[in-house]
Amino acid sequence: MKTETAGTRRRTLPRSQIRVLLLEGVHERAAEYLSAMGYTNVRHEPDALPQVELRDALSSAHVVGIRSRTQLDAEALATARRLFAVGCFCIGTNQVDLSAAAHKGVPVFNAPHSNTRSVAELVIGLSVMLMRGIFEKSTRVHEGGWLKTAAGSHELRGRTLGIVGYGHIGSQVSVLAEAMGMHVVFHDIRPVLALGNARPQPDLASVLQIADIVTLHVPDTPETRGLIGKAELDAMRPGSHLINASRGTVVDGDALAAALVSGHVAGAAVDVFEKEPKGKDETFENPLRGIPSAILTPHVGGSTLEAQEAIAIDVATKLVSYSDSGNTTGAVNFPQLNLTAHEGCHRVLHIHRNAPGIMAHINEVLSSHGANILGQHLQTLGDIGYVVIDVDSIDAAEALPQLKGVEGTLRTRILY
Repeated sequence: MKTETAGTRRRTLPRSQIRVLLLEGVHERAAEYLSAMGYTNVRHEPDALPQVELRDALSSAHVVGIRSRTQLDAEALATARRLFAVGCFCIGTNQVDLSAAAHKGVPVFNAPHSNTRSVAELVIGLSVMLMRGIFEKSTRVHEGGWLKTAAGSHELRGRTLGIVGYGHIGSQVSVLAEAMGMHVVFHDIRPVLALGNARPQPDLASVLQIADIVTLHVPDTPETRGLIGKAELDAMRPGSHLINASRGTVVDGDALAAALVSGHVAGAAVDVFEKEPKGKDETFENPLRGIPSAILTPHVGGSTLEAQEAIAIDVATKLVSYSDSGNTTGAVNFPQLNLTAHEGCHRVLHIHRNAPGIMAHINEVLSSHGANILGQHLQTLGDIGYVVIDVDSIDAAEALPQLKGVEGTLRTRILY
């Protein structure tokens, strides 16, 4: 079996032989970082691959990096027999069947916070445009008109911003809004520390009744789907505005369209939609199209060069850490382990169904090969168990088949 020396450790699969597939124009810094770390076998595609070509590429890839358009469902994952890690170079992971990946022994990593600033800045920019009616005025000028009026236009200063979801993005919006002279109120399902002079509210209804602008920053969960429907829009202050840069499933598009046409909601800015085109050639269909008071952007909240570079480095670092040491910190579908590398030993990764007796069988195999266990770290998540074992000696060629043969094994690797 080929090995690669790294300090006093010898990798059973050299980094240069690990095939990495990066799709959808993942920022070049990801490939640069991987190469600098010894992962030189990288295929970097500017777009998503057609289904047939994707299946073919997955069949030989060890690591795959995607953004939002590539769908890794159970069927696609089944063709990826060598795959041991997936990187989503974005916030969301809805494009991956996380359960199927976990039961294949494949952790999925993402970058949940790297584009926080980019989204927050867009929200503030949209707030200015909504309060000034900039989108409609700009459209009229493009058409040859001249809608020069102060009617309905207001400064942000002194207005109230209502934030629904006070996490990394929501709290950053809060800070920027206060710097603009706004009053900030917010609601979150968890107790969170308010920044600056922001005031927490007991429920969503309170935010809707107070705010001149409501901005949404919640994940896609069963509880948030349809969070803003007709009843919630009716509860908003007449003439107020709505911004959604979170998830398309959070807002009822038909209800929002009706509220805009009636004028009860003066304006809306929407960056995310329940149904989004899969490519540039597909027509975007949505009930908000054509409504002058609606600013529609094509899911670009985190699409700045700065954010994409930060995401590239964040996810690539996690992929290398897992490949090199077995660390799963940041995986969205996997037990979390963060371990330092031990010199002068061998490291075994074993992913299995969380059932009684499996650890005993693993240790029996190691003992039968005369391996003395120097460290053993086990973590579980649901029905998935993940153990990292450092031993003083092991014959990978002989022990690996037996470790794979332990009942309940999903995947096992001897790193070095």
